[in-house]
Formats: sequence, structure tokens, C-alpha cells
Amino acid sequence: MKTRSTARTLSEKIFELKKKRKAVILAHNYQLPEVQDIADFVGDSLELSRCAEKTDAEVIIFCGVLFMAETASIICPDKKVILPDKNAGCPLADMITPEDVKKLKKKFPGRPVVCYVNTPASVKAESDIACTSANAVKVINSIKEDEIIFIPDRHLSEYVQRKTDKKIIHWNGYCPFHEKISTEDIEKAKRNNPDAKVMVHPECRIEVIELADAVLSTSGMIKYAKETNSKKFIVGTEIGIIHRLKKENPEKEFIPASELAFCPTMKTITLEKVLWALEDLKPEIKVPERIRKMAMSSINKMLNLV
Repeated sequence: MKTRSTARTLSEKIFELKKKRKAVILAHNYQLPEVQDIADFVGDSLELSRCAEKTDAEVIIFCGVLFMAETASIICPDKKVILPDKNAGCPLADMITPEDVKKLKKKFPGRPVVCYVNTPASVKAESDIACTSANAVKVINSIKEDEIIFIPDRHLSEYVQRKTDKKIIHWNGYCPFHEKISTEDIEKAKRNNPDAKVMVHPECRIEVIELADAVLSTSGMIKYAKETNSKKFIVGTEIGIIHRLKKENPEKEFIPASELAFCPTMKTITLEKVLWALEDLKPEIKVPERIRKMAMSSINKMLNLV
């Protein structure tokens, strides 16, 4: 385990080398606390990619998982995007392939494909439009067709189905760590904290969602915690977000709905790996140009709605 002095020394080296490399460090809300603390920006995957797009940095150190770094590469083809641990993947994103999408389109001809941003670049390239957990309902309702293929998260698509008159064709993907949050977890937390507001991510099971006061993306949770008068919150998402919630709202209490909502691949990036990434500028994530252009089309359609 690192001592405070060791972590401080690593941080100092990172800040020094970051300046030399003309780099920016982006960290997802689920990253380790010490990684969040050395980042220039902390947010959800789309927020971070937009930060990458706006920055004049030449190098982007993306502390997240592979599909997020790919999205940054798609949006910022002129920048060098580095993922400090090449094995940082997403089980949900791995639950669908471009071949799966092609088969769906053949089985359901004429139905547009909406892909959650938690997908590989190659899947985005086969899709018509992307969405985030925050804007999924808006994206679905913007489509003129009455029947839509939604990939890959079944829980998010079931949640969206309740918010639209469109008929949704679901794919059987899911986030293993959000799925571990149960109704029993929420009910127990509410019994122990009757004055707490319950906020959950739409990747949770639909029966968990039904028990929530608010269903929100991670960026939505950050905003809700700041703007809501409640002093106590039950948080139904990956536990890494608790660090930022407490940091930005020190006078409020945040209770994880379940300690099992822990994503190990989100925790593979360490301060040492960030330093090594800055030293070697590896491993670089570069989306092939043909796939990048096709994927950019689905992302741009979404961005144009915001």
C-alpha cells in the first residue's frame, strides 16, 4: 500500500511530466480516488471526450476503460490518446460485436440501431446513432421510425421503453456490477436511512429503478447531490463515484447501495501507470480511419440533438 509521501511524490512527477508532454489527464467518476485527484477533469465518458475535444493539449491520458479512450480517439483524431492500462475493458461493451449488429439489422430490416456509448468503436460504426444514459430517451424520441433496435444494455433499454411510445428491440447485455445492486440492498439502506434520497443509475435492474427517487447518469448524480436539499443519499452505482460526491459535498453523507457494485477494470489504472503512460506515451489507442469516420457519424447525430 502506498504511503501518503509516496503518492505525493508520484503526483509531483506526474504534474511535472504532464507539463513537459503538453498532456491533459482525464479521469472517469469510477476511477481510484488518487487518480481522480491528479486529473485535470473528472466526469462521465462523454463529458471527458468533450473536454478532450476542447483542450489544446497534444496528449490525452484517459483514465477510464477502452471504449472511452476509443471515443476520445474518434472525436480527437489529431491528438495522441493514451490508456494507461490496455487491459482496462468494459464487460458490458464486450457483450456485443459488429457481427451481432449486422445480424440484428438483417433480422429486423429498416429498424434504426441506437447504441449506448458503452460500446466498442466498431459497434458504433455499425449503428445509426449513439446515446448516453442521460440522453437515451431524447435520442429514441428523435427517431421517426416506430420500432428501434437498442444495444447493448437491456436494463437501460427497459428503462427507456417506459419513457417512450416507441417499440424497442432489446439486446441481452448488462453491466455485471450494476446488476449486483438488488431491491433488498435499496430497501435495507432505506430502512437504515429513512431520510435519505435514493439515486440510481439506469443500468440497474428495473425493479431497483422503481425504488429510486431519481434515476440518473453519473454526471446527473453529481448535479443532483449538489442541488438537492437532502443531506443524505443512497447511491446506486459503481462505488468509485462516492469519492467525488464526498469531495464536492463535504457536508453531505453518501451511502453506497451495495459494496458489490465494484468494477475491477475501472480500478486497474494507478498513479504509477499514469506516470509510465506519460513517460512512454503508451499504450496509444488509435481507431482505424474507416471505422472512426463511421463511428463519428453516429456520435455526431447524438451531439447535434444536445
